[in-house]
Amino acid sequence: MSFVRPFALALAAALSLALPARAELNIQEVTSPGGVTAWLVEDHGIPFVALEIVFKGGTSLDVPGKRGATYLMTGLIEEGAAGMDSRAFAEARDSLAASFSFDAGNDSVSVSARMLTENRDEAVALLHEALVNPRFDQSALDRVREQVLSGLRSDAKSPEALAPLAFDRLAFADHPYGTAKEGTPESVAALTRDDIVAAHKGAMAHDRIYVAAAGDITAAELSALLDTLFAGLPATGAPMPERAPWLLQPGVTVEQFPSPQSVVFFGHRGIPRDDPDFFAAYILNEAMGGGRFSARLMKEVREKRGLTYGIGTWLVPMDHAELYLGQFSASNDKVAEAISVVRAEWAKVAAEGLTEAELEEVKTYLTGSYPLRFAGNGNIANVLVGMQMENLPIDYAVTRNEKVEAVTMEDVQRVAKRIFLPEELHFVVVGQPKGL
Repeated sequence: MSFVRPFALALAAALSLALPARAELNIQEVTSPGGVTAWLVEDHGIPFVALEIVFKGGTSLDVPGKRGATYLMTGLIEEGAAGMDSRAFAEARDSLAASFSFDAGNDSVSVSARMLTENRDEAVALLHEALVNPRFDQSALDRVREQVLSGLRSDAKSPEALAPLAFDRLAFADHPYGTAKEGTPESVAALTRDDIVAAHKGAMAHDRIYVAAAGDITAAELSALLDTLFAGLPATGAPMPERAPWLLQPGVTVEQFPSPQSVVFFGHRGIPRDDPDFFAAYILNEAMGGGRFSARLMKEVREKRGLTYGIGTWLVPMDHAELYLGQFSASNDKVAEAISVVRAEWAKVAAEGLTEAELEEVKTYLTGSYPLRFAGNGNIANVLVGMQMENLPIDYAVTRNEKVEAVTMEDVQRVAKRIFLPEELHFVVVGQPKGL
């Protein structure tokens, strides 16, 4: 399991936007006799296959009072299945030279599997047992629960964790987005095995499966594999949550924390991924606070004034809310000035948009740098399942650059006024800032 905050989800979205346009990438859509659909890229050069599986819903499916159940359940899937306890399952997996990993995010439970062609059938059978017949032994539950609680105790001492948690709490209140996906110490301590079983049935069902495969497997072999792998899962899972309310008011919230520097997490409402203006918004964000040193906020906050070592912003289109977020750290005596500079740049872009030079520089970067190069079957499968989750067309990897190039200066200036909302910015500051 891993700690995934909204800005990590934004990074994943950013990488999906940066796919190289590879005409030679042949993506096949495969539908099994049982009705499971997957995307496949065949590559028979190495006797190895990567599978990426996503169940839509994730930790936002947690029922009231059971926050953290889905996250804890995901951490227990590999802790024994069917007649195998945790050790026996690990030994069976290792004997096949296979690897499985499981993760839970706000909107999805994901499964990554890597296996050799010669052991594929046995590895799939083992993974099937983990997905369909996890044991959830009490001893494993208690051990993994303590690991989660240890992480929560650590987060309570980390300004980097506390700042986004406070932002989420202010923005979403009682919606599942308003608390950590891991739960609270109180909610996690109270979870029972029955809660974990219920979370498993709710999160992992046929009506929310997305699958991608890459490597040494044919369409016919994948078709048969899909029905074998998912046989026995419930037909339908838990209902999806309601859309998250947006409750955050503009301003500054200070949470005192003894530290020589403060962590600042800021933002406001964002834009949906399927919005026609998303490409223009993505270009604008890259110019404002993307990962390059030439981004505006890096220039104004770091290079010109030396107020921080780094600052970044992210568009975060989630399933039930959209955010535009940013984060930086600064010494306590510089926080107020840094926030003032961010506000000023936000208002400037809203009023003026980008320059021609900025637009062309960002386009060149997005169409030419390709941070994700489909390097390896695992990366390919991961990107393909992400494309499906975002409802992108199967030819997106080929047409994506054309969409970037099609964004005009008029688009950028118009969308800048829409997505940069300086009057709605809220800054959560965790530290001991001066002058706020």
